[in-house]
Amino acid sequence: VHFPDVERVEWLNKVLIQAWPYFGTIMEKTFKEVLEPKIRAKNVHLKTCTFTKIHFGEKCPRINGIKVYTKEIGRRQVTLDLQICYIGDCEIHMDISKFNLGVKGVQLYGTLRVILEPLLTDAPFVGAVTLFFMQKPHLEINWAGMSNLLDVPGINVMSDSLIQDFIAARLVLPNRITVPLKKNINIANLRFPIPQGVIRVHLLEAENLVQKDNFLGAIRGKSDPYALLRVGTVQYRSKTVSRDLNPIWNETFEFVVHEMPGQDLEVDLYDEDPDKDDFLGSLLIGLMDVMNDRTVDEWFPLSKTTSGHLHLKLEWLSLLNDQEKLHEDKKGLSTAILIVYLDSAFNLPKNHFEYSNGECGAKKIKNNKYLKKMEREPSSFVLLTVGNKTQKSKTCNFSKDPTWGQAFTFFVHSAHSQSLHVEIKDKERDCALGTSVVCLSHLLKDPNMTLDQRFQLDHSSSDSFIKMKLVLRALNVEEPDPQRVKAGVNASKQGPVHVTEKGGNHQKFVSPPEDSKVPPVSKDSAAVESLTKKDSGQDLDTKDSSAPVPSETVAGLDGAEHNQNPEHHPSLVPHSGAVTVPTLPVVQELRLAPSVTSLGSLPSSCFELSSSNLDIPNGTEMPLGEIQLTVRYASIRQSLVVLVNGCRNLVPSSNRGVDPYVRIYLLPDRRWTSRKKTSVKKKTLNPQYDEKFEFFESLENVKRRTLDIAVKNSRPFISQERKELGKVQIDLSQEDLMKGFAQW
Repeated sequence: VHFPDVERVEWLNKVLIQAWPYFGTIMEKTFKEVLEPKIRAKNVHLKTCTFTKIHFGEKCPRINGIKVYTKEIGRRQVTLDLQICYIGDCEIHMDISKFNLGVKGVQLYGTLRVILEPLLTDAPFVGAVTLFFMQKPHLEINWAGMSNLLDVPGINVMSDSLIQDFIAARLVLPNRITVPLKKNINIANLRFPIPQGVIRVHLLEAENLVQKDNFLGAIRGKSDPYALLRVGTVQYRSKTVSRDLNPIWNETFEFVVHEMPGQDLEVDLYDEDPDKDDFLGSLLIGLMDVMNDRTVDEWFPLSKTTSGHLHLKLEWLSLLNDQEKLHEDKKGLSTAILIVYLDSAFNLPKNHFEYSNGECGAKKIKNNKYLKKMEREPSSFVLLTVGNKTQKSKTCNFSKDPTWGQAFTFFVHSAHSQSLHVEIKDKERDCALGTSVVCLSHLLKDPNMTLDQRFQLDHSSSDSFIKMKLVLRALNVEEPDPQRVKAGVNASKQGPVHVTEKGGNHQKFVSPPEDSKVPPVSKDSAAVESLTKKDSGQDLDTKDSSAPVPSETVAGLDGAEHNQNPEHHPSLVPHSGAVTVPTLPVVQELRLAPSVTSLGSLPSSCFELSSSNLDIPNGTEMPLGEIQLTVRYASIRQSLVVLVNGCRNLVPSSNRGVDPYVRIYLLPDRRWTSRKKTSVKKKTLNPQYDEKFEFFESLENVKRRTLDIAVKNSRPFISQERKELGKVQIDLSQEDLMKGFAQW
């Protein structure tokens, strides 16, 4: 299956194959010289730990595809999604106290996000690299030696899941690894960015679920459905509705969304059984569409099953630095989010006797030979509590000045009355080393609702502190744009469509074309009927809003599986007159900096497409839409660079719809060979191109020229429809081309 937004990188895989033996040598040295001493220092029982064999094998990881984001993100970063597949023949053995443990083969699949940020104007051009998995990667390990016991059925699932949890605690959102590439780069904001928002999921009901329960293997009974909802590493389970194929839950769940685009809402339905729960269907919803629509209230068809629909209401909550939005919710829902950046602590007592019994008690302990252990530095972790939710930090071993460097999020119902309770505990002795209570109302005194300071610890030494940064943000459901075409059920990621080829018994997967999306199955047959009517001749773009269409359309072509059976959903099979649905118009910020010096100095006027020399029925001068252009002169290449971003609010030339493209001349040269032309976008009044063209001329020559740009309709040769939709001319002598300009 080929997805247009994911690129194959065979050249990179060839580089990996060549470099893999050298990587193995480096890792062997690292295991011996760095990892082995660290393992020995962890525990007295591990002092004999020795790696007897380290071989990373002949098979190296493979990158199946890379997706690069440049439009949906800030201009000072580059984001890449790497689809990693590792089926390795590595072999690692270690001896601990005459026991031989080892690994003989690993399988790992997952999507690794790499963020290069911030982009700099001097070497090394990138300040830091941030790595994390979007979801838990799939992992299978083949154990060797004594650890073969971990391959026993039942135990193997548990051992692999424990390692997956270990990876998730460090490398799966919201956890990240950030490696600075330049000195004096503050990586705290890169490791712990403020979340993008909150998704509130109202799990309402389902209908026509598959019957899974059997009596005596023949009589079909009703299922006992429940739902698992997941965003990243956070998972909630709904209540179980007994013996009902049309269950009603009416439950609400809230998830923090850390990374956009990229994170999805996963919903799996199961039938609860005494032995093994049966799968009833699943749903994958792209949160980017929910964020754009603000509110989605739809019946979604379940995938990987023969029947069933799920009714969800999804609300996107923005994070605002506005105290007026912190009113208490009457339904008991969250009104704010508290982000806690746990940094470090200073001068922790070695044990709780140091402060509970005073100096006298401490001296008595020193004289007791059985309590010599008390003299060791504490191994501390932190418990943070808001309301009835408690979260635990990692443990820092044997330090009076531990550094945790972790971030936590809490939902807040009443910022005026709730508090954050902090307790530092010693792992080995399970005793408190200090506590602190911070009233969230203190955050309201700061205009940014932020506290970044040391907090004095109670029930601890007089000079014991904990350093934290607390950020409070109000949750707000913004009103949706009334002109925006909503995604609705299109927010459900469909993936490739399963169709049967004519003239053969074998099947193949066909990916929907980039410019024509296959409509998903709707619960309401009227929706399918209306799409069919639109296919019969009506223009789909009569309700286009005044914003450009993003290059990614609603359905979100990515690797999500969607194996729906065509015989159950005939409307999913594309036919000769392919049904298209309108793509989502989304206001997009400027995507390309003309130059570093021109950031923030761009003109704000618009190029309106003129109708002065077009055949308009009423003959009056009227705007025919707008075109967004970025123009600058590249002195190194000695060329004029013209980037055609997109158009909006084009006027259709017929009720059949328009297929617009853009034609460019650098006047006075009107030769056919020197003209530039974009690709054709089908059936849209808000086309998005993002195509670059170059005219190789000297700056002096370009200054005497004029850009002639026309938007045209690609129509059949014998058609009577108007071809030119609008045009604009730009006098380049009036522009600062070295700085460049970008405008509508």
